Amino acid sequence: MTADISGAVEPHEPTGAASASTSRRLRWNKVPEVTAYFWVIKILCTTVGETAADLLNEKLGLGLTGVSLLMSVLLVAVLVAQFRTRAYRPGIYWLAVALISVVGTLISDNLTDNLGVPLETSTVAFAVALVVVFVAWYRSERTLSIHHVDTTRRESFYWLAVLFTFALGTAAGDLVAERMDLGYWVSAGLFALAIAAVAVAHFALGLDAVWSFWIAYILTRPLGASIGDYLSQPTADGGLGMGTVITSVLFLVVILSLVVFLTVTRRDLSEPERVTPQTS
Repeated sequence: MTADISGAVEPHEPTGAASASTSRRLRWNKVPEVTAYFWVIKILCTTVGETAADLLNEKLGLGLTGVSLLMSVLLVAVLVAQFRTRAYRPGIYWLAVALISVVGTLISDNLTDNLGVPLETSTVAFAVALVVVFVAWYRSERTLSIHHVDTTRRESFYWLAVLFTFALGTAAGDLVAERMDLGYWVSAGLFALAIAAVAVAHFALGLDAVWSFWIAYILTRPLGASIGDYLSQPTADGGLGMGTVITSVLFLVVILSLVVFLTVTRRDLSEPERVTPQTS
């Protein structure tokens, strides 16, 4: 095997006499293993998604619609690169997650601010859309596991689910923080406790690993958004007043450092699945 500059390990094709005994090909997972690094970077990306969306909307002067179109184009370009890779690349993968975090936030904000859709309605709508994606994914692949996202169809379902989890998390987080008037810090604590409850249900009570993952994935979105708002919003509004620029740059530096670390160490790289090609 050889390692490319992105940190992913690529297989050599069997040659010569050895090809008969090594005819099984490798199928490489396109997403990282779920480790502590995964959850840390995920929460950081959701925080950046919240603060960067606010920053772009305020500084570029394009409005929510213009910023949404710009970020959507960037997301499509990165996803094209992601789909064209043969294996998990930390840099491309986490850039896609960060951009989806921004786009998911903007989708929810557009519905609320531009179209006047109530947060209750958008929360329910995104939840239904996510369920539809999961049902279609399971009916097609008979699993929702992220340990074998190794085909174009599975990867399509995966990224569609990720997009709706971000949009759902944004709407639900705004609903809790603003409509219930709990404040950013209390909201963050509430969602952290909910994630802890999911962890206990999984490790102590046997909650299915797949559902534990996706529930926690949804909850990390409002957790990260609440943290981002708490750090960036003015003190008069219950925040620390760091501003969106400082908060976004700080978290981006941490994300970049962790991604470089994972690229070098490959600690979140899963072993490939060996598949025997079907013969007629």
